[in-house]
Amino acid sequence: MRKSFFFLVVSLVAIGALFGQPQAQVGSRGDVVGQPGGGFSGPSEAFTTVDRALKLPDNASVVLKGHIIRHLGKDRYIFRDETGEINVDIDSDKWRGQLVKPEVTVEIKGEIDKDRNNVEVEVDQITIIE
Repeated sequence: MRKSFFFLVVSLVAIGALFGQPQAQVGSRGDVVGQPGGGFSGPSEAFTTVDRALKLPDNASVVLKGHIIRHLGKDRYIFRDETGEINVDIDSDKWRGQLVKPEVTVEIKGEIDKDRNNVEVEVDQITIIE
């Protein structure tokens, strides 16, 4: 009887290890690895600069790091980094409650929007960088 019970317990533990939820583990750099439902943890898209963004084709994806320095009206603003300035179009829902002042560094993700006389970034996401 004891052997049968012991075998049953060992079998249940083995089955649980095979089909149970994987456990999160902490890697050598303090990052969580093997966590269910996790995603990528590492470098993000490389930043581009305003001077490079101005030369990109229409609809090219960009990630810019710098400052929003002025409001032009409606959803239009001027963004500046160390290489220059570019107009950005930020819909009100993209702010997500963030208060951004000119001295605050932000990351902007969006797409280049070109027409005959103008180049601007249509912003998909804006994030304050601490």
